[in-house]
Amino acid sequence: MALPNKDYSPGLEGVIAAETRISFLDTEREEIVIRGYNLLELIRLASYVEVVGLLLWERLPTPEERAALERSMVESSVPNAIYDILRRLPSTMHAMDRLRTAVSALAGFDPEANSSDAASEIARAPRLIGQIAQIVANLSAIANGQEPQSFVPGRSFAENFLATLVRRSVTPAEVRAFEQSLIAYSEHELPNSTFAARVVASTLADVYGALTSAVASLKGPLHGGANEAVMYMLLEAGTPEGLEQLIRAKLARKERIMGFGHRVYMRRMDPRAQLLKEVLHELIRQRGEGHLYADMCQRGEDIMRAEKGLFPNLDYYAAPVYYLLGIPIELYTPIFFAARTAGLLAHIIEQHRENRLYRPRVLYTGPRGLRL
Repeated sequence: MALPNKDYSPGLEGVIAAETRISFLDTEREEIVIRGYNLLELIRLASYVEVVGLLLWERLPTPEERAALERSMVESSVPNAIYDILRRLPSTMHAMDRLRTAVSALAGFDPEANSSDAASEIARAPRLIGQIAQIVANLSAIANGQEPQSFVPGRSFAENFLATLVRRSVTPAEVRAFEQSLIAYSEHELPNSTFAARVVASTLADVYGALTSAVASLKGPLHGGANEAVMYMLLEAGTPEGLEQLIRAKLARKERIMGFGHRVYMRRMDPRAQLLKEVLHELIRQRGEGHLYADMCQRGEDIMRAEKGLFPNLDYYAAPVYYLLGIPIELYTPIFFAARTAGLLAHIIEQHRENRLYRPRVLYTGPRGLRL
């Protein structure tokens, strides 16, 4: 029997699908709560490693715990066989597709891959976060025939990640801008990729299967792929005037403008976007260049607010930050996943602890009573 219309919410909009202690988007207070802390305060004052500890342990780590956690993340090694697999994949393959393959293959090198108890999952989490970051940082290099680089002990996780991505020495200001973006992407309640991971985890599938499903979800341009699309749009436009013309032409054709709008933040700006906007301006001030991209973004923001009542989301301002840092555009969404791995693991662990198999129903609209 079909469920009545009152039980149907397209896209599950407004449906509460999980009880969690991890995070909450409080749109009334314009606050993103992460384990009780305001995410914006964490972005301004904390390190990414501290946020990882908070997500995994439900509390901020002590200085000694933070140092040990960072060592585990930095010193985790990627099996050479994973890089061999990546070398065999077509270089024309999307970076997220290559990343999806690598994440899935990692399971073969973990003797406890099938274990779903919380203790073992928490114990392996720092290694996984470090491995995925190193894989992401080397994706473009491997596709271009270069050798992968390992993270260097003694350097911070954020510095290692950024320096490996761009293959040069990086400044403290660049590292901090990049680290703030990692924190901004680290956790965001129950978007499509996190929901996908929890659905797969609810079958008691292992973390690798759940993470692989999240990679597949995050590739889509309506989710993680938006940051790449934003940067390509800015480069195509070239100038603030060019961006205005491009946006108005797209609107006339009723095309979606990537980087604007959010299922949760419908009538206000994504708080993370506002903070990344500040990060962009600070990075420009430190470098003494890049004002063009700030001007372009502001012009686009003004037009979309006036014409459609839409506001930027995180991807809109993360894209020019990454571009000014010199990160290859194809790696923007993989970086999103690498940063979000900590949040995803927190959700997978929580799902396994208090599990109930996801099994929703449908509103059937097809024919009935057909006969052969």
